[in-house]
Amino acid sequence: MTIRVLLADDQALLRSAFRVLVDSEPDMEVVGEASDGAEAVRLTKEERADVVLMDIRMPGTDGLAATRLISEDPSLAHVRVVILTTFEVDDYVVRSLRAGASGFLGKGSEPDELLAAIRVAAGGEALLSPAATKGLIARFLAQGDDEEPDPLRTERLAALTVREREVLVQVAGGHSNDEIAERLEVSPLTVKTHVNRAMAKLGARDRAQLVVIAYESGLVRPRAE
Repeated sequence: MTIRVLLADDQALLRSAFRVLVDSEPDMEVVGEASDGAEAVRLTKEERADVVLMDIRMPGTDGLAATRLISEDPSLAHVRVVILTTFEVDDYVVRSLRAGASGFLGKGSEPDELLAAIRVAAGGEALLSPAATKGLIARFLAQGDDEEPDPLRTERLAALTVREREVLVQVAGGHSNDEIAERLEVSPLTVKTHVNRAMAKLGARDRAQLVVIAYESGLVRPRAE
């Protein structure tokens, strides 16, 4: 199955470079280009994109607002947004994940990292962070503001089984299914089942959203340095 990719960036030269790279792969194709967030949302619907590479800073409707519009549209539930940012560790990262992005990627990443990110996002398997540590992302998610744990999300955690909570904690730590399976001494397939059930119960689009929920609900707290 070919991964349909939409490029959203106000720099035409950068879009052209991304197009050449993506179209060179046999399992993916660029189905559209957008220079602002509003156009990105429109083309995501029209071109039936699977993954949107979204620049965070664009004129008019920025990437953050566009990401939120896409993630809140039931008809686009299958779409995964990967935020492109010049600075991988900043407030934009936190806000983009909370807006519904599946992860983020630095514009200075290697071509292989970009292609891998698209495939990972399309599969919904992991939070994207090739250059930043998982622990740092977790701290930003938890400390991005001074809000108390979201009571609604805390209440929804009650629907999880003990094992699903254990798996959620491991997912929030940035661990893969194989790593979680080894830690909990179960099979990767069992872990995948627990992850999928947790996503369904918590209304999460993908693993990135599970990480957000785990921290915002207070289930997981950042480790002190």
